[in-house]
Amino acid sequence: MEIYTSCVQKDRTAGSDLDETVVLSFQRRQKTRQRVQTQGGQEITINLPRGTLMRGGDSLVSERGGIVHIVAACERVSTVASDDADLLTKAAYHLGNRHVSVQIGLGWLRYLQDHVLDSMLRELGLEPQRHSASFEPESGAYSFHSHSNASV
Repeated sequence: MEIYTSCVQKDRTAGSDLDETVVLSFQRRQKTRQRVQTQGGQEITINLPRGTLMRGGDSLVSERGGIVHIVAACERVSTVASDDADLLTKAAYHLGNRHVSVQIGLGWLRYLQDHVLDSMLRELGLEPQRHSASFEPESGAYSFHSHSNASV
């Protein structure tokens, strides 16, 4: 079983038809030590430095030079949107105050689906839309997120 020990940022590895991909949820992309199965059926071991956060589009590199591309899985999420920046700022504050991971876009916020959070944001005047999408939240100001600087 091949062991993948480094994670490089998007666009740092050239893709080919021979490369494998692995689809991981946000929760799984936070785990630095795990076994997963690629889309092609190959079982691999991920053994990354502690604190590494894998993002969709990143690539794993094995000790032998193998490359596996990471795809962010579609997950059940809620998204709120508004042209009112003050309202979105309040929503972001309340979500952050509850230590909720939040993805931030221009005029919208996204979080993993939770009926309690949906209700809280409705009380603020927003209407959460439930759907399925990849989830790439902010890593935080004090995160230990690091990618390898190794060239492939």
